[in-house]
Amino acid sequence: MALKQGQSGHKVYQGLMYLVLCAISVVMLLPLLWLVSTAFKGQEDSIFPIAASQESPLQNIAFFLRQLLPTHPTWRNFTAVWEQQPFGQYFLNSLLVSSLTVTLNVLFSSLAAYPLARLDFKGKDLIFAVVISTIMIPFQIVMIPLYVLAVELGLKNTYLGVIFPAIASAFGIFLLRQAFQGVPKELEEAARIDGCSDLGIWWHVMLPSVRPALVTLAIFVFIGSWGEFLWPLIILDQPEYYTLPLAVSNLFSAFGLNWRFIAAGSVISIAPVLLFFMIMQRYIVPSEAGSGVKG
Repeated sequence: MALKQGQSGHKVYQGLMYLVLCAISVVMLLPLLWLVSTAFKGQEDSIFPIAASQESPLQNIAFFLRQLLPTHPTWRNFTAVWEQQPFGQYFLNSLLVSSLTVTLNVLFSSLAAYPLARLDFKGKDLIFAVVISTIMIPFQIVMIPLYVLAVELGLKNTYLGVIFPAIASAFGIFLLRQAFQGVPKELEEAARIDGCSDLGIWWHVMLPSVRPALVTLAIFVFIGSWGEFLWPLIILDQPEYYTLPLAVSNLFSAFGLNWRFIAAGSVISIAPVLLFFMIMQRYIVPSEAGSGVKG
């Protein structure tokens, strides 16, 4: 009897936890739902749903949900934004900048992390400590020196200038160093016996062995680069180089306070990030690097 009561209490506790988690999920997703809904609303739909003073809370919730969702979904907001603003060029700019940033960041971070993880030389721990300490420095502190350096190098109003601060990151070096340290030494020793150099081991052994960490870093870098607003705003003043975050900010001045167009531009901006994550998440799986090493 006591066992059945304990199981019943555990199920009740699990049910309450699920309800709490569902409520938290709804609260967190409600702004995104409002954004997507507004992007598809026509002129006859209300942008800001306000619950009417009905007799019961359930009636208020039903009235709120009816106003939240568009009655007649339309693509007109997307086509208007795409036609009146060069969103195609902005999209290509963001795609180019984010792709190059991911490629260079993963490349240089892995090149820096490999010797810090697998090679023995004096000062290795000190170098790693200095690299990690830079994570605590806010970007706003180094923003002005970076801008001066970029201007001196002739990178203002260039794609390379937008990419410049993110070609390597302390977080990426830390993440890949920890991943490289988990690769069995037997694989590295076997590669050396076969005549591989340090660079060959990095390319043929280490990188395939830490693919989940590389994919994780690529996702973080892509999301950060795609949504970066402050640095492109500083380094760019020619619209033909603008990325999507700058384009969305321009919608406020181009369309006044037309929230339907602004929401449509925002949806266009965030959709590639969600698509990239959905494509790449399948590769975040445990590596089989150690499957050929006998215990």
